[in-house]
Amino acid sequence: MQTGQGGFESTNASLVIKAPLETAAAEADEVTYTVYRVKQGDMIGLLAESFGITQDTIISVNNIKQSRLLQIGQYLRIPNMPGIIYSVKKDGETVQSIADFYKVSAERCATVNSLQTDSVLTAGTSIFVPNAEMDWVTRQEINGDLFIKPLRSKFWFSSYFGWRDSPFTGERSYHNGIDMATAAGTNIYAALYGKVTTAGWSDIYGNYVIVTHHSGYKTLYGHMSSISVKKGQNVTTNTVLGKVGSTGKSTGPHLHFTVYKNDIAVNPANLWK
Repeated sequence: MQTGQGGFESTNASLVIKAPLETAAAEADEVTYTVYRVKQGDMIGLLAESFGITQDTIISVNNIKQSRLLQIGQYLRIPNMPGIIYSVKKDGETVQSIADFYKVSAERCATVNSLQTDSVLTAGTSIFVPNAEMDWVTRQEINGDLFIKPLRSKFWFSSYFGWRDSPFTGERSYHNGIDMATAAGTNIYAALYGKVTTAGWSDIYGNYVIVTHHSGYKTLYGHMSSISVKKGQNVTTNTVLGKVGSTGKSTGPHLHFTVYKNDIAVNPANLWK
């Protein structure tokens, strides 16, 4: 791939466009791509607008996991129409069934992929689904906007996610959440709507609450001085779960906040506003 100072690049790789981007998306008979090299000041939203496509399109086509981490010099594939890449999950799916799922035209989907609406696809096959959009959860994950910080008043991060020196032993240990220090008694809010699945006591977390959300997500709130919700209660981001405290294994008033995705702790900093 040739290098340049930014903007469009011409290459002889497989992702070179077959027709100019100016071809109207509604008239294109197949999906084609050009290559764009990211330059200073570029943002996915602005690029999508300038190319007449959607943010979902750029994110999906380029398999972007964190939209905030666009890098200068990074190469992006830009299709000539809006849509997303779909990877077939199981043998037997058809263009028609995929189009029905995304509520788009099966005929259009078949045309741009040189297939028939009743074409049977095998697991792992990828097709471009014109005018389809990503689901809300995936979009929020990638944009880092899925959760709201559970403390709404002034706080500071007293410990981050990942490896650290234990405040109790001094030994290296893995911290599965983020500690947010603030005054005792501060309200703690749910970071996303969901249902309380645990509200009780732990020798480590003291008074703690776990809220189960959609798409395999759970959030844990630890070291509370008091709990304000009950197991089975539905909560929103305006629900007070409890108050900041220093119960359990704690060095002072703070909230220990953990996010789990399919029961694996992930860094909350990548997922909240």
